[in-house]
Amino acid sequence: MCKLPRMYLTSRKLRRCQFLQVMATCFVVSFMLMWVQDDNDIVNHIKSYSYRYFINSYGFVNSSLSVLQKKSDGSRNFKYLINNKDKCQEKDVLLLLFVKTSPENRRRRDAIRSTWGNEDFIRFQYAANIKVMFALGIDQDPIKRSLQQKQLEMENKVYHDLIQQEFLDTFHNLTLKFLLQFGWVNTYCRDAKFIMTADDDIFVHTPNLISYLKDMDLMGVQDFWIGRVHRGSPPIRNKHSKYYVPYEMYQWAAYPDYTAGAAYVVSRDVAAKVYEASQTLNISLYIDDVFMGICANKMGIVPQHHLFFSGEGKAPYHQCIYNRMMTSHGHVDDLLYLWKQATDPKVKDLTSGFWGNTYCKVVNIVLLCKFQFDGTYPCSAAWS
Repeated sequence: MCKLPRMYLTSRKLRRCQFLQVMATCFVVSFMLMWVQDDNDIVNHIKSYSYRYFINSYGFVNSSLSVLQKKSDGSRNFKYLINNKDKCQEKDVLLLLFVKTSPENRRRRDAIRSTWGNEDFIRFQYAANIKVMFALGIDQDPIKRSLQQKQLEMENKVYHDLIQQEFLDTFHNLTLKFLLQFGWVNTYCRDAKFIMTADDDIFVHTPNLISYLKDMDLMGVQDFWIGRVHRGSPPIRNKHSKYYVPYEMYQWAAYPDYTAGAAYVVSRDVAAKVYEASQTLNISLYIDDVFMGICANKMGIVPQHHLFFSGEGKAPYHQCIYNRMMTSHGHVDDLLYLWKQATDPKVKDLTSGFWGNTYCKVVNIVLLCKFQFDGTYPCSAAWS
């Protein structure tokens, strides 16, 4: 009725129409104001993404976070409690894979050792030499710590795959765990062609990853850094958030581009450059993947987005997903099941050829192209 020409409206109807328009306008404006106030994350993302070019292109972030080496407080240098210096004696290591774990997570480590982190299986089935290391600190509870340390030492005698330093294993010390990994590879495993870091609740489709890295190795790639890239991400200023970063710690409106810390891969030259940069930067920023991004940015290294590195969500359980999967997040109790499903030889048979590719294209569109993104693979992965 409000769309009719005014000449056909009575004055009463005109007033009613105008009243409804005013009310609708007020509602929309009120809603927008509430949205801006209550959902600052969206506003911050818009602002930070527009600021992203300057963060990535200029050195003022690195300059603001740089520290003089001679003024270091020694917090980078922690004593090794468990080390395996000879893990990389062989010179043909294709992939050194660090798993970030905590002392109490023995069950997760065992699950990884028997599935995607099984070095012997990968060597014999896929002709690749990989080394898996679990990086950890010490428990916060002094009472638990003594007994736990004995258990860890016994575990290491069996598997020879733990590296542990004497810092508290907490969320706010993740950057120290980052330094442990990159310091270790640059001291004890410099010849590894690729280095991966992953959480202990990640599923890594090792066969797919190995095949991909072999191709990259044949190409002689350098400055190689892949994962799930976050572009123009803003610091979280909400004090109640786990990821809260005060202005004193990081003053800029956006972080440099970085890959999600759940899982990413770098070439050995990047590992060396990143570690070099880390020695000149303030390590108080405890979000390790952001710190990695700052180190890489200082060395001029740009992350590459890979469509099949998962975000926060689990990837759908389906052969057409397994065929391309690199990582999936949030796996603990279902790790063995997923490993058996994903590495079943029938997967390749069902998904190869013209009809297999066509079938998977349709299936992946249905599984991934949803109205609400669930944090796994983007819709664009279905078309790749």
